[in-house]
Amino acid sequence: MNDITDPKPRISVIPVIVLVAMIVALIMAVLGGANGPILMAVVFVFAMAIGVPIPFAAGIATVAGLIIADIPMTLMAQAAWTAFEPFPLVTIPLFILAGQLMEQGGMSEKLVNIAQKLVGAYKGGLGLVTVVACMFFAALSGSGPATTAAIGSITIPAMQAEGYRSRFAGAIAASAGALGSMIPPSNLLIIFALVTDVSIPRLFLAGIVPGIVLGLMLMVVVFVISLKNDYGGTGEKFRWGPLLTAFWEGKWAVMAPVIILGGIYAGIFTPSEAAGVAVAYGLFVGMFIYRGLTWAKLFHAFKFTAIVIGSVLFILGSTKAFGQLVTIFDIPSSVLALFQGLVAYPWLVMLLIGVFYIIVGMWLESIPQIIIFTAVFFPLVTSLGVDPVVFGIFTVMTCEIGFLTPPIGVNLFVAARISKISIEEISVGVLPLLIPYGLMILLLVFYSDWVTYLPNLVYGPTR
Repeated sequence: MNDITDPKPRISVIPVIVLVAMIVALIMAVLGGANGPILMAVVFVFAMAIGVPIPFAAGIATVAGLIIADIPMTLMAQAAWTAFEPFPLVTIPLFILAGQLMEQGGMSEKLVNIAQKLVGAYKGGLGLVTVVACMFFAALSGSGPATTAAIGSITIPAMQAEGYRSRFAGAIAASAGALGSMIPPSNLLIIFALVTDVSIPRLFLAGIVPGIVLGLMLMVVVFVISLKNDYGGTGEKFRWGPLLTAFWEGKWAVMAPVIILGGIYAGIFTPSEAAGVAVAYGLFVGMFIYRGLTWAKLFHAFKFTAIVIGSVLFILGSTKAFGQLVTIFDIPSSVLALFQGLVAYPWLVMLLIGVFYIIVGMWLESIPQIIIFTAVFFPLVTSLGVDPVVFGIFTVMTCEIGFLTPPIGVNLFVAARISKISIEEISVGVLPLLIPYGLMILLLVFYSDWVTYLPNLVYGPTR
């Protein structure tokens, strides 16, 4: 029984006042003939500002837009259905599950061991190992946060034990883990392909070289900082023997991306079928080769996949209707008119979009960011002659920066939890590691032909 001296539960009046104010403002705006897109934007931003989760905020803004446009509310259900209907969407949960099976089954340890023998003896060796291992695991997981967790959980404690500053160790894992969203298979590239109807295999091929180049630039920054602070390095000379031994011991882990991506580009199976093959391969290797998969770990892998894909589908369903309203209100044409004076300078338009994406990415999760704003900017950039594949890589690259910037920097939260430091501290540590991402954005804007070289070589030019 509760103590009679306890105060009675109080219902906070602030949310009620805010809700009433929003309803009144919406009614007044509708009666006054308010501009639909502007009101949608205001409702969306205001809802997020008071702490409404992003999918719900998009849903509230969509309801406001439907009321103004006098469109039946059934559009939301229809939009959600069309969002879930495309068969390639099945690749996302399958690749998530495959990444979990490979992580839980012991592949991440094998990849770290290979990276250790490759670059571990140099100054900042464990930092370099983290970047290289993340590049390897990115070709298995398709997810930035998953790559950060899988590799960071092994290398961050090791770096801390070797004297690395905790915020630097966590920052390396966070920044290198973001490569999981660029190096194929990438869940964000799949989402972009579903929104724009751009070929998934083309996007996958286009992501390989930028992912590798970005990884190399991250290694340079890690090496310079480690050299300055005297972090790690045994001084041993590189030897082929230990590396080849590590490759042989980890051959099943190394073969995973070869089978998955090689099968796609050899025409043996589609990306969706490749995701199924990845799950079967991860399950077989984890249970019968490395024997790291237990029933408990298997249950955890399925549970994690269910939670992640559930949130992804919820976000996809609510933001799909928002994106359709963007088209109904002809917002892309308005944006095109807004940039009409800059059509002679596509590079400037791309830079402005990049700055916008980076700022939005600090507050918005990557999936809704891609779904909502691709519908706005994709028609604009393609009308300016920007290759759709280049814009897909550009979009995902800005999302990777969003993984590394507070307050909603998912990779930062993952790495901070492993490092046992605050999000503020790791945010400071990641600043120098953002330099390669900024340079990559500039390369994509001013010199983009190298991005489409592999897709055009394999599938021929698109135009």
